[in-house]
Amino acid sequence: MNSETFVELLENKKNLIDDVLPQKVEMLDAHSSLKEAMLYSILAGGKRLRPTLLLMTIEAFGEKVESGIDAACAVEMIHTYSLIHDDLPSMDDDDFRRGSPTNHKIYGEALAILAGDGLLTHAFRIISESTMLDSDTKMDLINRLSKAAGPEGMVDGQVADMEAEGKRLSLEALEAIHRKKTGALLGFSIYAGARIAGGSEEQQHHLTQFAHHLGLAFQIQDDILDVEGDEAKMGKPIGSDEQNNKSTYPHLLTLSGAKEQLMIEVAEAKKHLFEAGINHEWLEHFTDYMISRDH
Repeated sequence: MNSETFVELLENKKNLIDDVLPQKVEMLDAHSSLKEAMLYSILAGGKRLRPTLLLMTIEAFGEKVESGIDAACAVEMIHTYSLIHDDLPSMDDDDFRRGSPTNHKIYGEALAILAGDGLLTHAFRIISESTMLDSDTKMDLINRLSKAAGPEGMVDGQVADMEAEGKRLSLEALEAIHRKKTGALLGFSIYAGARIAGGSEEQQHHLTQFAHHLGLAFQIQDDILDVEGDEAKMGKPIGSDEQNNKSTYPHLLTLSGAKEQLMIEVAEAKKHLFEAGINHEWLEHFTDYMISRDH
């Protein structure tokens, strides 16, 4: 598959998600102001990397992506909620996201918080009411998504990240933060795709390891971009990690050391992807795409 074909594949997945995702908010019997604030961040752009990863995993098993569209929308809603809350003045205090004003800059802090709350909770309803999944799969996905997004996953990773500000962390401590803060939702996306497609326990093991190393690679690249990324392409200011006095991979390993570690994590991710015994071509391209991004 050449790069042009892969980009077309990504665009097709993104378009599929973009067509369905707003409908999941528009269906709500809720105040128009709440729905508007939720839709503002849902429609603000983004590459839809996590739901695309879920759908690509299903395809890697030779199954139809339609079976995973509800789970994919749920993942993107939770990711979007986390961005709304991360941008708040009490958190990272960012004014721009994806090149546009952050949610609280448009709707105020209170409604931004509630918009995030709405996206978080509605995600679980979407899975529970899906007509494309059997009951056992729904229960499993809801359980695992609540762990990935909740106090044993993304939320705890955010707390650990906040408490680490101003401290010099070890490499192991930094990896532990990002395994939860960034890796947990990526890991769920891959798990959900394999679960929906009927993957074996051995395949799940290798895909879990793939997700682990991919998540670390994604975060290392994010840290590198905060040092030398293109602000116009990224749609947000660079240098915020340094400004917030955060431990990062370039800070601990130097910029060149971080780039070397990035390649190590990518190699490990691809090794487990190959050992999963699935049609891994698209996911391998996806891995390269994620760590070469400047957006």
